Amino acid sequence: MADALLQLNDYPAEPYFCDSLPLKFLKEQQVFPLTLDENQLSVAMADPTNMTTIDAIQLATGYEVTGRPSSPEDILKAITQLYDKHSAMGAIIGDMQPENQELTQVLTDGHEEDDIKHLQDVASEAPVIRLVNLIITRALDARASDIHFEPFEGEFQVRYRIDGVLHNAESPPAHLQAAITSRIKIMAKLNIAERRLPQDGRIKLKIGGKHIDFRVSSLPTMYGESVVMRILDRGNLALDLISLGFPNDIRLKLEKMIARPYGMILVTGPTGSGKTTTLYATLAKINSPEKKIITIEDPIEYQLRGVNQIQTKPEIGLSFANGLRSIVRQDPDIVMVGEIRDRETAEIAIQSALTGHLVFSTLHTNDAPGAITRLLEMGIEDYLLASSIIGVLAQRLVRLICNECKVPFEPDPGFLKEYHAVVKHLSTPTFHRGKGCRRCSDTGYYGRSGIYELLPCTDDIRKLIIQRPEAKVLRDTALEQGMRTLREDGWRKIADGLTTIDEVRRVTQED
Repeated sequence: MADALLQLNDYPAEPYFCDSLPLKFLKEQQVFPLTLDENQLSVAMADPTNMTTIDAIQLATGYEVTGRPSSPEDILKAITQLYDKHSAMGAIIGDMQPENQELTQVLTDGHEEDDIKHLQDVASEAPVIRLVNLIITRALDARASDIHFEPFEGEFQVRYRIDGVLHNAESPPAHLQAAITSRIKIMAKLNIAERRLPQDGRIKLKIGGKHIDFRVSSLPTMYGESVVMRILDRGNLALDLISLGFPNDIRLKLEKMIARPYGMILVTGPTGSGKTTTLYATLAKINSPEKKIITIEDPIEYQLRGVNQIQTKPEIGLSFANGLRSIVRQDPDIVMVGEIRDRETAEIAIQSALTGHLVFSTLHTNDAPGAITRLLEMGIEDYLLASSIIGVLAQRLVRLICNECKVPFEPDPGFLKEYHAVVKHLSTPTFHRGKGCRRCSDTGYYGRSGIYELLPCTDDIRKLIIQRPEAKVLRDTALEQGMRTLREDGWRKIADGLTTIDEVRRVTQED
């Protein structure tokens, strides 16, 4: 006869089990620690006959384990209560005043001023401040680049973007959404009373002895304001080309380009592909007391020593184009334009390159040849573009395999065929992937690196530009002259054991 299912309400839960058995493990395996008697740990399990899970618990805790049957529903409820009670976030929430634990997210009609004053008071209370600080410090510990605060119906979700991918984080209750959002807006010097319009701000904090900037964006949604904090940690900023993952041959060609006294160099790729970091690294490479460097950016992500940086302010007429006009009258040697968004900016940038300035900028195109055709489509004269352009660098970011859990594996035959078609002169390497561990939070990845496609504008390419070619013709010519595609550079990093097939396929596209 099967044992009766345990009712978990009668069992205590000791806090130290939270550390020994991670939340993810408890939920996935449907287990819950009950009591510890000397060296014997009693555990509620949805399947107490699962010896693999029992062995894993014994290994994690060092105790002998006895499984007791219980329902999955009871186990999940007990897990939630345990972590609410003993997590740092749960402890902070428990310290809040009862009336503030039920703070509404919607202002009461006719009492806006009173509600805003109350909201401001709650957002300035110690528990809310500690709660926001906890979320921020956890994001930094997790190496996050962004923190997302997202309100939904009956839910307030916190997510961290780590190595370019969003991950769920421990989230506070939905009723604290307004207080947490208001606290962040106060820190960013935004108007907490204005919840109908998007707002942008900046926060400067000193955490662990380091000065860290945060760029804050708020956006009204159906269930409240969505807030995103971009973490700008200069300590994590790599300002040399080698650490960005450039292959030696591409790096040497790029260094030769940026040593030119005038002309234009473009970096292209989608948002979040590392273009700004690459530009900062190139500026750091060529910066010297003999050169004056001026940038115009939106926004200024990091402050560069010895570089004059300008923030665009469209509301008062300081656009990329207008700012660039003024910059060239400041006697610069090198100019960086954050992005070429329109024909006017492109024309001024090209004119600056033709009049003795080295100009850097970015575009949003899928590959390096696409930047040339994009400028021609904008209406740029072909002879001006051909005379000014030095080269185009396309790039993406791929996640790196975690070194702590890297293991070899055999890819499918379809990939091997594709691999040898692209990288013809390389032998078949040993392929790797990460199996997941505590260091990488079970993702198999830790850190990121760039993959690159460099198009030097040779005489043949310049002649082709004047003919206003289709994108495919320009790309085919570049490949004939030895340009390595993004995917081929990715394949090489796979062969070197740095990243995975899935990662390279995720960030590149092939016809």
